[in-house]
Amino acid sequence: MQQEIKDVAEEKAQGFIEWIEQVFNYSLVNLGDSKLTVGLVLTLIISFVILFIVTEWIRRLLVHKILNRYQIDSGTRASIGMIVKYVLIMAGVFSILQTNGVDLSAFGILAGALGVGIGFGLQNITNNFISGLIILFEQPIKVGDRIEVGDVSGDVIRISARSTTIVTNDNITIIVPNSQFIDSPVINWSHNDRNIRFNFPVGVSYKENPEKIKGILIEAAKENAGVLNTPAPDVLFDSYGDNSINFTLRVWSSEYINRPKVLKSQLYYTIFKKFGEQGVEIPFPQRDLHLKSGFDKLEN
Repeated sequence: MQQEIKDVAEEKAQGFIEWIEQVFNYSLVNLGDSKLTVGLVLTLIISFVILFIVTEWIRRLLVHKILNRYQIDSGTRASIGMIVKYVLIMAGVFSILQTNGVDLSAFGILAGALGVGIGFGLQNITNNFISGLIILFEQPIKVGDRIEVGDVSGDVIRISARSTTIVTNDNITIIVPNSQFIDSPVINWSHNDRNIRFNFPVGVSYKENPEKIKGILIEAAKENAGVLNTPAPDVLFDSYGDNSINFTLRVWSSEYINRPKVLKSQLYYTIFKKFGEQGVEIPFPQRDLHLKSGFDKLEN
């Protein structure tokens, strides 16, 4: 009795194993001289998942451990890491396909069909991907840069294959397609140097002494901790306005590269206070009206 039960169990197990083998060997499509079976598809999926996990681990190791030992800025490290990751993924994909016996010559026909699809539906995606590679190699922008593109202004926190992530001063995350950085003018405030010069216009009454105003403005700039001493702040006599003589206070700062309005507010608060202490008059628009005749009619 026990032997019969054992034989039935072995027969069932053998039948299940044969059924699994049939499922795994079921051919989905022919690729040249090779067949794409269910088992091969599962093997490729698992292999690709492992490939992406390993390449991401290598990228993190390269950026945060190896390159971090050298005097390389964070943006360049991130670009090198992404380039290495993409190269490893491409090499890994071809290696996995060849190892599993996939006929790569069959992909020539697939590439032709894919090319037609790219020409129609995938044009934008391909454009953004190629633009991403150009950005990583040429580095017109890097992670950590302060940039302006179109109406978007903020700090670059991530550059991926398709898009670039920017965070604004209001902590709003904006995803910008990479092609926009290639096709549109881009202002990079920190491409070569994070020291930026800011210009702040100031107007005073015509009765004020220009040298006195220059001294007050420079004093206000030097009292601000965010203003660099080198290059030193300076003042330009800008123009004669309708109601004021106009000056431009020019200061250098690296701390406020992503917060120019904060620096502007701080300096204007200080300047307003010092003008009040020194009795400097801040003009306002005014008009002089001269009446040469008609007084008798007004009096009547």
